[in-house]
Amino acid sequence: QVQLVESGGGLVQPGGSLRLSCAASGITFSNYAMSWYRQAPGKERELVAAIPSQGGSTNYADSVKGRFTISRDNAKNTVYLQMNSLKPEDTAVYYCKATWFLRRPYWGQGTQVTVSS
Repeated sequence: QVQLVESGGGLVQPGGSLRLSCAASGITFSNYAMSWYRQAPGKERELVAAIPSQGGSTNYADSVKGRFTISRDNAKNTVYLQMNSLKPEDTAVYYCKATWFLRRPYWGQGTQVTVSS
């Protein structure tokens, strides 16, 4: 049974930081590219950041470049999203996604991030 479990969300003031984690089980984690998406109320789910299966080159949405950092630890089957200089517009449910070529992708259940004073 495949599980992706996000954690680390919460309420933070503008300018603050949070670190999200996504722990995977039931898959060979090192085969999968990992990514973070987010969905704000009334908006479509959007890609935030992505990292290939062995790490290395990463990609970010323009709106988070320079503020967010995606990383992974294949020994711990975990992907992270370090979020700094948070803004109210970063408020959303954040999801992790595991992708391996043409196989079906897997999604976590999401973790709420609220940026508000």
